[in-house]
Amino acid sequence: MGERIRGLWKVLFGRTTIFVFLILIQLTVIIGGIGLLGMKEILIANYVVGVLAIIVLIYLINNRLNSSFKLMWIILIVATPLIGVPFFLYTRLQPGTRYIARRVDEQINEQRPWLLPENDTVDRLIIDSGNEYGLFKYMYEEAHYPVYDGCGLEYYPFGQNKFEALLRELRKAERFIFLEYFIIGKGEMWGEVLKILRQKVKEGVEVRVLYDGTNTMLRLPKSYPNVLRAWGIDCRVFSPMKPVITTHQNFRDHRKIVVIDGHTAFTGGVNLADEYINRTSRFGVWKDSAVMVKGKAVNSFTLMFLQMWNMKSKNPEYYNRYMFKGMEHDENVSYGGYVVPYGDNPLDDEEVGKKVYLDILNRANKYVHIMTPYLILDEEMTNSLVFAAQRGIDVKLIMPHIPDKKYAYALARTHYAELIRGGVKIYEYLPGFVHAKNFVSDDEKAVVGTINLDFRSFFLHFECAAYIWGNPVVEDVEADFAETLKDCQRITLKHCKELPLYMKVYGRALRLIAPLM
Repeated sequence: MGERIRGLWKVLFGRTTIFVFLILIQLTVIIGGIGLLGMKEILIANYVVGVLAIIVLIYLINNRLNSSFKLMWIILIVATPLIGVPFFLYTRLQPGTRYIARRVDEQINEQRPWLLPENDTVDRLIIDSGNEYGLFKYMYEEAHYPVYDGCGLEYYPFGQNKFEALLRELRKAERFIFLEYFIIGKGEMWGEVLKILRQKVKEGVEVRVLYDGTNTMLRLPKSYPNVLRAWGIDCRVFSPMKPVITTHQNFRDHRKIVVIDGHTAFTGGVNLADEYINRTSRFGVWKDSAVMVKGKAVNSFTLMFLQMWNMKSKNPEYYNRYMFKGMEHDENVSYGGYVVPYGDNPLDDEEVGKKVYLDILNRANKYVHIMTPYLILDEEMTNSLVFAAQRGIDVKLIMPHIPDKKYAYALARTHYAELIRGGVKIYEYLPGFVHAKNFVSDDEKAVVGTINLDFRSFFLHFECAAYIWGNPVVEDVEADFAETLKDCQRITLKHCKELPLYMKVYGRALRLIAPLM
């Protein structure tokens, strides 16, 4: 009984509850203010808002905004113009969002001298695969991330595999360690990592830790950066959550990056919390993935980290200090082919993460095999998945059977029938939750990173991944998919029809606001 009372007390007076309560107060004041208007004021307001609504709708129709976002705004503005129009204008005029967008552009321009492709690498790429050159050209010219060769890679099919490798590599650090994570949770995983970081600080190694501000809601105390700084670890929080109605808090740092001495990097779906290494079980077996990169390609991960680190800092960064300086040949990794570490940010017009996935689907010759925890699709991605299957490509998706978010699962199920009818094969991982974000195609290319098949990853998050072509590790990604498939159930139209009616209605209703999920 005592535990229940303490749990109830924590819910009622926790940071999340207070945060939501303060937001609701602001919404009540705004809506209540409208209700206090007299008849004359309401008529004038309706007229003004009506004119503004027409202007906003014309703007929306001619804007490059994704069609799903356009539809959501149009429905809101037409149904409730007094709320929809001011809210739309408010989101477009946010100074915080515009500041972050400007800082991202400044960071990218500042880093350009360290993101130049090597001519010899490009020449070899054209000889090895002329067809692949077009994508690499796009990724450099539009996303500003070059292609590298001569790098070593190692793939990890579970979080616990990555954890072991991460501890091993952290112990070798001599100059600096950068960590950037969406989630850091106290427990065995973070405890072991932190123990090494504290030791490395004593040895004179520079250590920086960056984590997303959503951790201040549930995972870590607001003062945690001060705790780390007291141990000599420099720490920053990206966009701490504040109880204020603002749009820039919708943009989260979803990246998972580790950089060690400029020659070793990690990325993938694995955060620094115990469920990711199956030390605790929240949703059955946690199926995740990660990749380690060694060599000059680590420069791109280093610069991605520094972009986010310096988002609100005007202090000059001495980039050359952290660039690749060479390393010994590592017999434990696979060399060969090409790799492009790349990032995506929600504040430009380039949907890099989405376009890379579309390119894989549209140019596949034999198969595209996908693991993703979420399936919240727009029309373009749905059409590409179906069209690939219709032209004879073996398109398979592995999804969770035990979801971490009921609403996301309900939304995903609304896409199943359409995809299955189009020839896409969908499977659910029976032991638990799939959190891996993998694409692998034709035994020659793969993507391992943080980018889900949903709107938040494509449009609202800072993301990262490694695009791999021609490296033997591609075979490891495909072997992992085949092994995972053994523990999956194939979903049929019969399963779709058997879904409870309330889940079908719930999922369809949620599609109205799917772009926010």
